[in-house]
Amino acid sequence: MKIVFLSTFYPFRGGIAQFNALLYRVLEKDYEVEAYTFKRQYPGLLFPGKTQYVTPEDSADPIPAKACLDSINPFSYWVTAKTLRKKKPDLVITKYWMTFFGPCLGFVLGRQSRFTKRIAILDNVIPHERRFFDHRFNRYFLLRNDGFIAMTEKVKADLLTYLPDAKCEVIPHPVYPQFGEKMPREEALKALGLEALTEKRILLFFGIIRDYKGLDLLIETLSQLDERYHLIVAGEVYGSFEKYARLIKSLKLEQRTHVIERYIADHEVPKFFSAADVCMLTYKSATQSGITGIAQHFELPMIATNVGGLGETIRHTKTGFVCDEQSAQSIAIWVEKYFDEVRKEPMSRELRTINRSNSWEEFARKLVEFYKEL
Repeated sequence: MKIVFLSTFYPFRGGIAQFNALLYRVLEKDYEVEAYTFKRQYPGLLFPGKTQYVTPEDSADPIPAKACLDSINPFSYWVTAKTLRKKKPDLVITKYWMTFFGPCLGFVLGRQSRFTKRIAILDNVIPHERRFFDHRFNRYFLLRNDGFIAMTEKVKADLLTYLPDAKCEVIPHPVYPQFGEKMPREEALKALGLEALTEKRILLFFGIIRDYKGLDLLIETLSQLDERYHLIVAGEVYGSFEKYARLIKSLKLEQRTHVIERYIADHEVPKFFSAADVCMLTYKSATQSGITGIAQHFELPMIATNVGGLGETIRHTKTGFVCDEQSAQSIAIWVEKYFDEVRKEPMSRELRTINRSNSWEEFARKLVEFYKEL
């Protein structure tokens, strides 16, 4: 089978590129796979972070992707569509996570041969942060696919509001294995310069900081907990960190909040997930989160708000706690319950068991089976 995979690949960085790279490496073992990526992913003015690209500190997998698609240059849409069509692939895979990419990806897909099947792996259908063009761009892209992979039932349900008859398979987000082994907790804390916290109860917020991820709610939660509890915040902010800094100061949490405000390179990730006692996902809205795939790999239990598909990913009382109420007081109760009942070790064991079957090989196998049914 000949597969074309059109999405974000090296030299772009971030969770989407990492997901695509891992899936590509599994598929190439059994199939003829060619990767295509963007010449320009986001215009500089629209990108809220510091850089879209891999830096020397990153250990990204250099997938041999051909750069051809410019998200805001319609001429490149024609060129990419023609290039892919000439390849006569059996299957074109795309990864869809933002309506901004609906026109460019939809145009390319709409000009493929009727003998080529088109499957989109959906991160989101309904965006976290709404824009006036979302509905139209969504329909344009979705109508140009033959089938869809969703990683939660919530995303599938969102898809069906657009296309009630859509063919969609739900396959859980695989565990991210590329970050290496877990470290001893004391060693990880020392590596972070936080060895003084050895006897403390450590909460972790990890990843890109955006409003919908609820860091402000987590800071308020910390204010409801006693001096034994500390929070590590690690990730690049999209926008300004100022409002969080003001909140930390107003709640007098400067001594208990440890902020590493920058993009965290892959080789650094084990330090954070090994130092923490629990991963916090106090999202205000969600579909799924790639952070769960990292936490699962490091067998780190999670406490999350019950939004989007997080309640599907985290098995309540088994691999973490899911809090129905989005309030600092309610989340704090679950945090205290987690520590007071010493739930870390049994939940870590459960994650270890789940990880054995939640692999990229299994994701790829189910994707190919779904393709054969189309």
